[in-house]
Amino acid sequence: MAVARTWSVALAGLTGAIVEVEASAAATVPGMAIVGLPDKSLGEAAHRIKSATANSGCELPGGKLTINLSPASLPKQGSAFDLSMAIACLAVGGLVRRESAERVVHLGELGLDGRLRPLVGVLPAVLAVARAGYDAVMVPTANVEEAQLVPGVTVIGATSLRDAAIWHGGELSTIDLEPVRQRVDRLPTPDPLDLADVVGQPDAVDAMVAAAAGGHHVMMVGPPGAGKTMLAARLPEILPDLEPEAAVEVSCLRSLIGLPPDGALARRPPWESPHHSSSAAAIIGGGSRQIRPGAAARAAHGVLFLDEAPEFRADVLDSLRQPLEAGVVTVHRAHGSATFPAAFQLVLAANPCPCGQYGTADGVCTCPPQARRRYLGRISGPLLDRIDIRVRVHRITSALTSLSQESGVSTAEARSRVEAVRAASAERLAGTGWITNAQASGTWLRSPRMRLPRSVTSALDRSLERGGITMRGYDRILRLSWTLADLDGADSPTAEHLGRALFLRKGIS
Repeated sequence: MAVARTWSVALAGLTGAIVEVEASAAATVPGMAIVGLPDKSLGEAAHRIKSATANSGCELPGGKLTINLSPASLPKQGSAFDLSMAIACLAVGGLVRRESAERVVHLGELGLDGRLRPLVGVLPAVLAVARAGYDAVMVPTANVEEAQLVPGVTVIGATSLRDAAIWHGGELSTIDLEPVRQRVDRLPTPDPLDLADVVGQPDAVDAMVAAAAGGHHVMMVGPPGAGKTMLAARLPEILPDLEPEAAVEVSCLRSLIGLPPDGALARRPPWESPHHSSSAAAIIGGGSRQIRPGAAARAAHGVLFLDEAPEFRADVLDSLRQPLEAGVVTVHRAHGSATFPAAFQLVLAANPCPCGQYGTADGVCTCPPQARRRYLGRISGPLLDRIDIRVRVHRITSALTSLSQESGVSTAEARSRVEAVRAASAERLAGTGWITNAQASGTWLRSPRMRLPRSVTSALDRSLERGGITMRGYDRILRLSWTLADLDGADSPTAEHLGRALFLRKGIS
């Protein structure tokens, strides 16, 4: 009994595993069986393969066809295995050359008419192909441009199963078919946001520049209409372009959710702003059958903005604590697990009280003290302990509304400063694996090589001794002080930088 084989990819998050697809035919009652832990959509591939081969003029071998997906213990999901299973079956029957099928990894969903339908997640799948050492991959025509973003892999585009069989040596005449196009609902490109549009908030603007320069997390508290959302929305604009490795991760995540790269890798940091009614699965990621990235993963290397943060459920907010520390998020389900990058900058915005008028000069707050404490207390202490910068945003007075938009710091100026600080910190952190000050470990910052003099850290040491900050807070203030020193062009933080970092840390306490 002859056996033919080819290859495909099983995705779990951004991680892809090469799957060996074997097919054999037995001289028994005709039929097709797929084994190797397939899910329901993969189990239904038998019907698609039979119809697609018949309508493509590719005859399947007679008898019982058995298709094995190895390793058998690895869960397989989705319809991306259709093409590889069909080619393996045709190789068993001798319609295509076996040695040709064994050299190529196949990805593609079959339509009943034999045409190949585009897939989501092609970019991470082709990356897995390259990392596994394979040099050729066949994908639907609509996915060719995306697959070609991976260097070192020959990408073969096929419009239909018949075209794929002909490429593998099938003696068939060519039939011109209209390829199935990829339907992508792209959101309109928003107009660029200028930081100079923010009027009358110099302290908050400086805090956002420091956050961008060092990669620090931010919380803003202020009355409605003070400009919290304006400030947060402009943070991605002043961040530098993504590094090549980060651009690949961001593009892979976009591919997984059905937003493939438009001819090039994503170069700008992403922005995610989920609604306060979102569940923990929507923020972290999940899915009953196929695990999808949540807002935290989609914001990787960018900004995750939680407006009206106290309105989020407590379990949703606290689910962010682990990703903030680890920079990755792992979603476990009964059928498997998936790991996604989650190295994002968190920006929280909150009103000072339920009515939003507490502390304003012209408003009358009707909230009792207990209600105010309970409202902000919805953001737990452990989560707040991971926020480096906490700033109050005050309501703008009528005298400031007449100021020109050019009176503040522009986005171009702020980004230039941020890029200079990032370059300085990258030079200092060379060889450590860290890029920004916020990524540096406290152990390294407190090591003999980097330790600051006692005269500089005295105020910080006293705050730690009195219980005003935790050890995590101590290290985060050190990181922020290095960012403030870089912004001032200093070689190392001074007592003034430590004092400013401590003030920003305790700004809304």
